[in-house]
Amino acid sequence: MDRDAQELLRDLAPQVLGILVRRHGQFDACEDAVQEALLAAAVQWPGQGVPEHPRSWLLTVASRRLTDEWRSERARRDREVAVAVRRPGYATVAPAADDESAATARDDTLRLLFLCCHPALARSAQVALTLRAVGGLTTGQIAHAFLVTEATMSQRIRRAKQRVEAAGARFVMPTGAEWTTRLGAVRQVLYLVFNEGYTASGGADLHRAELTGEAIRLTRALHRLLPDDGEVAGLLALMLLTDAHRAVRTGPAGELVPLAEQDRSRWDRAAIAEGTRLVTEALTWSPPGPYQIQAAIAAVHAEAAEAAETDWPQIVALYRLLSHLAPNPMVTLNQAAAVAMVDGPRAGLALLEPLRHDDRTAGHHRLAAVRAHLLELAGDSAGARTEYLRAARLTTSRPEQRYLEVRAARLAPDRCERTPRGVEHP
Repeated sequence: MDRDAQELLRDLAPQVLGILVRRHGQFDACEDAVQEALLAAAVQWPGQGVPEHPRSWLLTVASRRLTDEWRSERARRDREVAVAVRRPGYATVAPAADDESAATARDDTLRLLFLCCHPALARSAQVALTLRAVGGLTTGQIAHAFLVTEATMSQRIRRAKQRVEAAGARFVMPTGAEWTTRLGAVRQVLYLVFNEGYTASGGADLHRAELTGEAIRLTRALHRLLPDDGEVAGLLALMLLTDAHRAVRTGPAGELVPLAEQDRSRWDRAAIAEGTRLVTEALTWSPPGPYQIQAAIAAVHAEAAEAAETDWPQIVALYRLLSHLAPNPMVTLNQAAAVAMVDGPRAGLALLEPLRHDDRTAGHHRLAAVRAHLLELAGDSAGARTEYLRAARLTTSRPEQRYLEVRAARLAPDRCERTPRGVEHP
C-alpha cells in the first residue's frame, strides 16, 4: 500500500472508531472491529484501489465485523437484533459518505484521545492505547517500536481497554477540572511518544522514525482540534524544532553526533520555520507554559548558524522560567548544562549536586553524562572519564553507549590531550 493510502487510513481510523463507540458503546469490541477493517483495507485497496468513500467503506466493514461478533454470542441476541440483524443486508449499517459531519468526526477524535488517556490507566498503557486506537498502528508496529513481543503488547492493550470499560468511562468530553487534567495527560502522552522515537530508550537504533512521525501527526491533529490552546501549539513547535535535527544526529555508522558538532546546513529549515512561527505566535496570546518555553529554547538553538553563536544567556533565562513553571530533575539537568556555558562548568556542577541524591536521577545515565561533560570542561579528565564510563554502563541505548565509550577513551591518560566538545545539549 502506498504512503498516501497509509496516511489516509491513519486519519480515518479514529473517526470510524469514534462513530462506532458513540453508537454502540463497547470500546473494546469497536476498536477490534476497526483494526480488522484497517487490515482488510491494507489487503484489498492495493489491488482494487481506494474506494470513492473510504470512511464509509471502513465503517461498513467494521460494522459487519461487529455484527458477526454479536451473532456468534447468543447471550447478546437482543443487542444484535437492535443493532443489525433485522435489517436486510446488514452491510447498510454504515452511513452514506456525508452522513457524519467533519465537525462530528473531529469531536470524536478528541473524545478518543481523552478516553485513551483515562486516569485509570498507567502512562505506558495510555501510550499504547493511543497509538493503537487513535494512531491506527497495528499491535505489531507498536510492539516493535517499544522492543517487546507482539503477544506482550497485545496483552497490554487488551488490559488497558478492559480497565477503561471497568472504570465506567463514557464517550463524552470531560468538563471543568477534569478537562484540564485529561488534556494535560493527552499532551504528555504525545510528548512521551515523540521522545521515545527521537532518542530510543534501548536497542541498536537511536531513532524510531515511526514514533516521532506519529507523535507529530497526532499533535497536528490535536492542534487543529484545539487551535486556541497555547500549550498544544507549543508542543507541536517543540516537536518540529527538535525533529529538524534528526538527519544529522547520527553519523555514517549510526554513531551519535552531539549538537555542537552537527552540520547545521542540513537541519530541516522548513520545520524550524514552522516551529518558530508556532511558538512565537502562541507566546503573544497565551500564558507561557512548559511546552512553549521548551520550544522557545529549541528556537534559540535553531537561530544560531554555528554553535559558537548560541545565545546562552537567553537560554539560561528561559530555563530559569521553565524551572519555575515545571520544576523537575530533568529541567535542572538541562539548566545546569546551559549555566555552565555562561558561568562556567563549576557553576553547572553545583546545580547538579542535589540530583546525585535524588532517587529519580541518581542512577540515570543522563546525569552521569552531563557531569562528565562539565568535569571535562573544568579540566578534571580523570573524573570525566569515570562519569562517561558510568553513563555508558547505565544506558541501554547502543548508540549512546558507543558515544560515551569513545568520549571516555579519548580521556585515557595517554590521550587526554584530545578533548571532545561535549555531549548533545537539548
